[in-house]
Amino acid sequence: MQHKIINRDNALFLAFAAAFIAMVGSLYFSEIKGYEPCVLCWYQRIAMYPFTVILVLAIWKKDYHIAFYTMILSAIGACISTYHVLIQKVPFFTDRAVTCGRIPCTGDYINWLGFITIPMLALIAFIIIFVCSLYIFKVTKGETK
Repeated sequence: MQHKIINRDNALFLAFAAAFIAMVGSLYFSEIKGYEPCVLCWYQRIAMYPFTVILVLAIWKKDYHIAFYTMILSAIGACISTYHVLIQKVPFFTDRAVTCGRIPCTGDYINWLGFITIPMLALIAFIIIFVCSLYIFKVTKGETK
């Protein structure tokens, strides 16, 4: 049983670390580098920022049942990020992308290695949070609060 508790704690901390790094990274790009976020970037932020508070409270209270809710929220954020990556990188989607505000959602502020953009970084963070939450959910399944 101790083995499960250690793994759940590690998974919860990894999810928190991914969320915290994503939050700090997005604030760095917008506030320090001066990259103005597009509408889809704002939606991804809306999905990502609550994780830092939710997960730090879950770590503090050792509340593993939060995994169900973080799974759902991270899946929603991953869908938004996936769509954003598609309209940036896939010509079929780029040509059909609607105008989403003053800043075009098809623009690339960063393009590391030809495919790593800000929405891709957000997608990676959402996937890490989802996988950690899924693991915690499966291990915790059947336990009562």
